Amino acid sequence: MPAKSKAQQKAAGAALAAKRGDARKSDLKGASKSMEKSMSERELEALAATKHKGKPEHAEGKK
Repeated sequence: MPAKSKAQQKAAGAALAAKRGDARKSDLKGASKSMEKSMSERELEALAATKHKGKPEHAEGKK
């Protein structure tokens, strides 16, 4: 599943780093904290690896 925005991609990257032990879990906040708990390493890799060309900085909310 590709990331919908650059912000989502960055959060997935931070969560992935914490899950792998490259970063401290206590440093995570907001979306990256919940992503680390609820998603597998493979799912996080898929989000973090998304090409960000043409992606908005933040995704629009539901209307």
